Amino acid sequence: MGRKGKWEYFRVIYGRYCKADRKAKREMLNEFCLTTGYHRKYAIRILNGPAPGKGPARAVRKRELSYGHELLSVLTSVWEAAGYPWSVRLKALLPAWMPWIRKRYKLGPEIEKQLLSISPRQMDRRLAAKKNQQRRRIYGRTKPGYLLKHHIPVKTDNWDVKSPGFTEVDLVSHSGNSADGEFGYSLNITDIQTTWTETRALLGKGQTAVLAALDEIAGMLPFELLGLDSDNGSEFINWHLKAWCEGKQIQLTRGRPYKKDDNAHIEQKNWTHVRKLLGWERYDTQNAVDAMNDLYRRELRLWLNLYLPSVKLLKKIHVGSKLRRVYDGPKTPFERVLASKQGDAAQLSILKELRRSLDPFQLAKVIDRKLERIYRLANQRLSPKEHEKLESRQAQSGRRKGCGKDAEWKSPKAGFSTPLGNLAQTARFPLSHSHNNKRSLVTYQMARRGALGLHS
Repeated sequence: MGRKGKWEYFRVIYGRYCKADRKAKREMLNEFCLTTGYHRKYAIRILNGPAPGKGPARAVRKRELSYGHELLSVLTSVWEAAGYPWSVRLKALLPAWMPWIRKRYKLGPEIEKQLLSISPRQMDRRLAAKKNQQRRRIYGRTKPGYLLKHHIPVKTDNWDVKSPGFTEVDLVSHSGNSADGEFGYSLNITDIQTTWTETRALLGKGQTAVLAALDEIAGMLPFELLGLDSDNGSEFINWHLKAWCEGKQIQLTRGRPYKKDDNAHIEQKNWTHVRKLLGWERYDTQNAVDAMNDLYRRELRLWLNLYLPSVKLLKKIHVGSKLRRVYDGPKTPFERVLASKQGDAAQLSILKELRRSLDPFQLAKVIDRKLERIYRLANQRLSPKEHEKLESRQAQSGRRKGCGKDAEWKSPKAGFSTPLGNLAQTARFPLSHSHNNKRSLVTYQMARRGALGLHS
């Protein structure tokens, strides 16, 4: 019996079944199941259910929007000014930034209440259209140092420190497309307990220059430097640094060769605190290094350490085949230093006053201006952007497809669609080193000049 026949049979038997007594219902039910092939429980449910026929159309529930355009405009501006943080971090910084948000955007009581009550998940949904994802494959420029390699202990276990001062350190290369000659580096150091991060720019990676930068950073930290953990580069594995650490009673350790996970904390900061800001351009002049240091020593360190909260991974839980990560509450590095009660009192009082008097929105504007100046000092000839311009000119020239030099280039390796293996170009999302004024795409953490109109 087909579906239509079963439906007609159901319509015929339904009325008689409802009026029958218990014994008759049992016999009708047996016959109905035998004829239609339905399971007995399913047959009971439909025979005792609503009458066959078109039921009333179910009303579609329409939920009104809880958050209007004004709130989303303010939220987007704050998210942009804070450097596009994760929604959990954005939720945590809103109460701390509220005095400056009120002054800047003239919020009404209702909008302020909604801004403080919106959930991180709702932020993700409402800001999804604004997010630009970028991927870039980074190749290191580190050469191993063999001289003291066996004199410096290897640290592979997890950090379990309860006091600030134990840090990881690394260099970020600003070589552009060429590793030849002398070019700039960013020396990045982050504290494990408080996530406090300091950065200095160097021209080259000479041992004395690295040592001088570390000595300057040690004097700027709001706590005593107790430990340094580095990779195996010769800029760190040398007698100068070893003697300096011994003289100041600083523990010096290193990770295993070719194991970036041993320095996972600083590898993350290399991206969030350096590469997202300065991209992959080549900076190879003293003027460029001085401009980078002017940014690192002043506005950037205050903006990142005093105003932007971060989370720390507490543990990982395996739930079946999935891995669930548990984080602590978002706090700024400055708040973590205060909570440790082991910071330098004089420096903390100065930082407290700076945090109270400075405006994070104004700091973001100053950082934008200084970044634009640094971009102009890049060596454009050896920066990745020049290769993009060359490919663009070749595409616009309308070169015909053919053989020999006119043939389209193909990589012998699967997954590589351009001569440089640059997946970002074919994926049609902006590179983090793109500065095309004709496009208003936000590709840097701070370069937001034409994106969403934060500072307009």
